[in-house]
Amino acid sequence: SGQQSVTGVTTADDGNSYWRIRGKTATVCERGTLIKCGQSIRLTHVNTGRNLHSHHFTSPLSGNQEVSAFGEDGEGDILDDWTILCNGEYWQRDEEVRVKHVSTNVLLSVTGEQYGRPINGQREVHGMAYASQHNYWKVMEGIFMKPSEPPRTDYMHSEL
Repeated sequence: SGQQSVTGVTTADDGNSYWRIRGKTATVCERGTLIKCGQSIRLTHVNTGRNLHSHHFTSPLSGNQEVSAFGEDGEGDILDDWTILCNGEYWQRDEEVRVKHVSTNVLLSVTGEQYGRPINGQREVHGMAYASQHNYWKVMEGIFMKPSEPPRTDYMHSEL
């Protein structure tokens, strides 16, 4: 498609592997809000400001569905929306989850196909039409925000 490739690496502390969780297109997700299982979100790449995206293009290595990075400064389109599939009510920090593309129903996956130059050794991230061991994801590190607290009113007063 000509869009920026999304690749995976085996090291958990790669500084280029950070993604920010945001509300799905045209919605706001307040900082620290718990993500419900089944909720749709956007994932914005911290370094580039592009969103995790998919569409009906064939991925170059595996022949599955292409996953790319799209948009500018976190703005893209509805093809940037993904649903978190997990157990229980909320996505737990240590839990493996599946990430399903809202518009095309593929699961975010990595099966091991590796690129050559200029991104030698990086693995192709793509969308798969069926569930397998290749489409489980787990947060390895990052910054976890607590929900914003409402302003305290016990120290405020009003004068007559």
